[in-house]
Amino acid sequence: MAETTQTATAARIAGEDAAVTADRGRRLPRVGRHSPGRRLWLGLRPWLSLIALVIVWQVADGAGWLNERILPGPGAVVTAAWDLILDGRLAESIGASLPRAGLGILFGVLCGVLLGFIAGYWRLGEDIVDRPMQVIRALPFTALTPLFILWFGIGELPKVMLVIVGVAVPLYINTYSGIRGVDRKLIEVAYVYDRRAWTIWRRVLLPGALPQILTGLRFGLGIGWIALIVAETVAASSGIGALMTTARQYSQTDVVIVCIVVYALLGVLTDLIVRWLEAYLLRWRSTIRG
Repeated sequence: MAETTQTATAARIAGEDAAVTADRGRRLPRVGRHSPGRRLWLGLRPWLSLIALVIVWQVADGAGWLNERILPGPGAVVTAAWDLILDGRLAESIGASLPRAGLGILFGVLCGVLLGFIAGYWRLGEDIVDRPMQVIRALPFTALTPLFILWFGIGELPKVMLVIVGVAVPLYINTYSGIRGVDRKLIEVAYVYDRRAWTIWRRVLLPGALPQILTGLRFGLGIGWIALIVAETVAASSGIGALMTTARQYSQTDVVIVCIVVYALLGVLTDLIVRWLEAYLLRWRSTIRG
């Protein structure tokens, strides 16, 4: 009789727990499932501030508050962009700038990550690498540009070198910080199970430092585009910066704004690519999303 009573009580408690769990499941919001309209709104929301800025710009131009020589309206900028597309100058300039940026970003990432690993993992590597990198970090691009021109001439190499420096320094700093932030106990445990340095780097150091590395990549790409602008506006006969310099000499403010917008779009595109890469590589990490 007592066993029957205990069994009935346990079944009742289990039924109540299941009912409470089901009720909580009904009340909790479904994460990651949105209607098409909701997804459209979430995708459009980050751009609302820029859209509002363009609207204010257009209203100010329509009211006659803007000087065309100082800041032309959005219509004049769009017209200038369309003319540059039709005559092929915009495509030619982008085609000249992208290889410089691509090579600079590639070698800058390799140099920054490699030097960050060397300085972060070995004390001797830190003594050799860190001080020169800190000196380079303190130097502005305007100081390095004439020096690179004297060293490498006015060809493509000084422009690529400036981008390499712009990308490598933030990546080095963040990689170094990420390596030093890895728990030492994890490295000791990995060393006990597998003493191969490559395994420790791949299974412990790289995953632990990856969030910092990707943050450094985002900063580095932004500074890399700034370095490219500086290089192309100082010593270049082709590229977006050269087009902007020519437009400045002839007081073509609308063309200058077009070049600035192109640089901004390229920077935003590379940042979106890195953010997608971050979401993919760090999908195992549970963090606040805001």
